[in-house]
Amino acid sequence: MRVTIFAALLSLIGFAVAASDCAPDRVSLRGNWGREDFTVELADTNETRERGLMFRESMPRFSGMLFVYDAPHHARFWMKNTLIPLDMIFVGPNGVVQKIHKLAVPHDETTIDGGNGIIAILEINGGLADMLGITVGSEMQHPAFGATAVWPCN
Repeated sequence: MRVTIFAALLSLIGFAVAASDCAPDRVSLRGNWGREDFTVELADTNETRERGLMFRESMPRFSGMLFVYDAPHHARFWMKNTLIPLDMIFVGPNGVVQKIHKLAVPHDETTIDGGNGIIAILEINGGLADMLGITVGSEMQHPAFGATAVWPCN
């Protein structure tokens, strides 16, 4: 797990920094492969979800976009106007990863089917899911998951 300089400084001056504290701009994933934190942009309106990561030429390594929906649904994505390869991590209402689509091809308009019962999708740089070992069954922590989350916010 990476520790930010800011968190380290706060810790040094006596402020407790809990690793499991949630924030809207952060997603944590854990599994038998380990744990990783991502800084995310939240796409939780029709407008932000429709635009997604279109027209971006790059994205920092441990960054991404978290698409959040009001209710579980059948998730379908495509890569129209998306310039960088992405891994898409499809998550159920309890915060458990249900499906991972790896290395989505830029500009490909073929439908990527994430399945039923999906409430959130995390898009990260293509190839990162394999590099980190993220698998189906991994657990996600974010304020978007309610009381039924397997890894709830503190």
